[in-house]
Amino acid sequence: MRAWRCTAPDSPARLENIELGPPGHGEILIKTAACGLNFADLLMIKGTYQDTPTHPFTLGMELSGVVEAVGEGTDLATGTRVAAFPGQGGLADYAIVPADRVVPLPEGMSFDSAAALQIAYGTSHLALDHRARLQPGETLLVLGAAGGVGLTAVELGKLMGARVIAVARGPEKEAVCRDAGADHYLESDTTDLRAEVKALGGADVVYDAIGGTLSEQAFRACNPEARFLLIGFASGELPRLKPNHMLVKNIDMLGVYWGSYFAFRPEAVTSSLAQIFAWHSEGRIHPHISHRFPLEEALDGLEVLRRREAQGKVVITI
Repeated sequence: MRAWRCTAPDSPARLENIELGPPGHGEILIKTAACGLNFADLLMIKGTYQDTPTHPFTLGMELSGVVEAVGEGTDLATGTRVAAFPGQGGLADYAIVPADRVVPLPEGMSFDSAAALQIAYGTSHLALDHRARLQPGETLLVLGAAGGVGLTAVELGKLMGARVIAVARGPEKEAVCRDAGADHYLESDTTDLRAEVKALGGADVVYDAIGGTLSEQAFRACNPEARFLLIGFASGELPRLKPNHMLVKNIDMLGVYWGSYFAFRPEAVTSSLAQIFAWHSEGRIHPHISHRFPLEEALDGLEVLRRREAQGKVVITI
């Protein structure tokens, strides 16, 4: 089968033909239909992601497709349409995935949507609901609001009853954020983000997938008892946040890494995904996919992420 392989840290991924054996005990073989790309894929190529697999490995953290074969100890039938979060292996014609990371798709959900839903919506829902306990009427500030996870935070925040301030760059991204439910839009390269957010009443919850100086400005716009969600550092820089300010203003700093919940609290992910799939079935959330590429052009999709040209998700169709 074809697979995008990483053979060494900071080396280009290559499309190779490799052999894939049958699924083992508790595993499922999936014929891949679509794979969602994530910023973490870029970090894996560089070898700097916290969960970079041992080389060589196949890229692609989340996928959707059809069950081709099952190992012992699994009860999914062949032919079942599924989504899966293997953490690797999605950018290939087939993938072998642990059964506990596979969920059947609701009727009517497309493969593209399923590949775009898991990490982005899963991260945002777990962050806003489970970690920050966002309440109706609170103000949610989203940094990187037009990106893969940021746009879902805008959409879910509005669905959960918050007033949403979206921060991104450019008029095209403003339109996307407004369509997702943003009440206010601020340019990320503004001279004084803190002042603009404070003028809107300050932030009760900050959703930060960017890091760097933008995070620092957002932190200074927090209201007392705000919750600051650390989602990622797409800017490549860690924010310098002052703990004494956290103390004085009673601010909670909350780290969110969705993938780790599979290891220590999988039921949190299961219940979160159930809610997300239900909202999708009810037509209350709408995954935004700005770019689609065939498998052989996956590097072009990753380049779109690298240049921050994506609005929502980039999906590879197989």
